[in-house]
Amino acid sequence: MTDESKTPEAENEEAAAPEAGTTVDPIEALQAENAELKDRALRVMAEMENLRRRTEKEIKDTRVYAVTGFARDILTVSDNLRRALDALPADARESADAGLTALIEGVEMTERELLNQLDKHGVKKLDPAGQKFDPNFHQAMFEVPNTEVPNNTVVQVVQAGYVIGDRVLRPALVGVSKGGPKEAPQAGQTGGVDTTA
Repeated sequence: MTDESKTPEAENEEAAAPEAGTTVDPIEALQAENAELKDRALRVMAEMENLRRRTEKEIKDTRVYAVTGFARDILTVSDNLRRALDALPADARESADAGLTALIEGVEMTERELLNQLDKHGVKKLDPAGQKFDPNFHQAMFEVPNTEVPNNTVVQVVQAGYVIGDRVLRPALVGVSKGGPKEAPQAGQTGGVDTTA
């Protein structure tokens, strides 16, 4: 019989076969087989537990992030409502007749309700004004020379950003300060290395 024609069972039997002149204790053979089966069962149980955990996480992520595409598309509607409100000069608002005032209030209420519904489904609006620039949540569009605020502080928001769960749906488009004082290192840090550990 050649090596190519041997089946895995035949190889196991040959490996388990006693050498000439030795006897195998049946109890030891059964104990070895029992230990092997026990090891296989434990491995299968561990694999099943890992699969269960992965499946639970995937289901949870699907629930949280299922509206991502729709939410990203609907943000343009929210942006357009805000642009419509911002396009109306303040003096025109004050001198508006009852019909125009009702229209303005209706558009404001529609925008508020849209944002409330997005919030209800886990979509949160980012308001980064005055915060330190974070490339994970903000996209810098330009730098603003300003010596009164620390470098890399968001001083202007061009377009609001949104997150869904812990993922960025759309980064905030911002202007950041330049030329201000350097940010002081936090307590317990020297040169960017944490010395508290």
